Amino acid sequence: MEASSGGVLVVDKPVDWSSAQVVAHVKRCLGLRKAGHAGTLDPFATGVLVVLLNSATRLARFLLADRKAYEARMRLGEETDTQDLTGSVQHRAPVPPLDAGMLAAVLKGFEGQIEQAPPTFSALKHRGVPLYRLARQGNPVQKPARRVHVERLRLRGMELPDVDVEVVCSAGTYVRSLCADIGRALGCGAHVRQLRRTRCGPFHLAQAVTLEQLDALVGEGRAGERVLPCATTLEHFATLVADDASAARVRHGQPVTMDDFGTGDGSGAQGDPASIYFKVIDPGGALIGVLQRHPEDGRLQYCCVFNPGID
Repeated sequence: MEASSGGVLVVDKPVDWSSAQVVAHVKRCLGLRKAGHAGTLDPFATGVLVVLLNSATRLARFLLADRKAYEARMRLGEETDTQDLTGSVQHRAPVPPLDAGMLAAVLKGFEGQIEQAPPTFSALKHRGVPLYRLARQGNPVQKPARRVHVERLRLRGMELPDVDVEVVCSAGTYVRSLCADIGRALGCGAHVRQLRRTRCGPFHLAQAVTLEQLDALVGEGRAGERVLPCATTLEHFATLVADDASAARVRHGQPVTMDDFGTGDGSGAQGDPASIYFKVIDPGGALIGVLQRHPEDGRLQYCCVFNPGID
């Protein structure tokens, strides 16, 4: 695969780089027409940043909702205005005597559906202005709490006042806020010192390339080796396998039904036949489209089409 074609590049984002800076670097060094990412990371955070190349940017809306996994180090006894190490300390309190069992019990209480207030230093917007900009101007805005899902919250290690945790959570969960809430539950406050994303949907650190590695691969003409095909995305969508005739119809955005894929009721789909969304692959396994089934009459509607002859 050519690095400049549509696909996915998993980057191990370095510390002190914004997600936008990483995307700009990838776009420039690969000579892309366009690029985007599937879920931002704070500048102080590292780890999995999913960069979508050229036509793959059409998949962003499907990937933004994927669950995430993190490793975080929080420091007990200090609360900051940003809920991380980049902010100013607002409150200090003594750390109570804790052991692994006590900490594990408190963490367990944060698993499942929880209400979480987004941090005032975040990219969420208020009347079109990012919250972090308002906060830096001295006008912090607290958005209402919203429901998020913490699938897993486990203790990885502790050397007080620092505690290491593993978090698997829904999209939209702020690990900074989660750690701040844990600190309050312990009665001493907390903020995040280190944050590393280890998984984003189907993509994980073992697939990631550092920017230094990417630059070296570009110099060797081998960057395409690290670009993943679009078909590797959307793992939670059912799959329809098109023959040559139906693949041609999909590539040109022509109306299709389940009968065009050898099944009238969806039972021939790979995955959940009751799925609302389907990814369509051609006989060679390439992603050629994403379809949505109308909930009332079952009609298939196009979400996006990938046509190598046009893209």
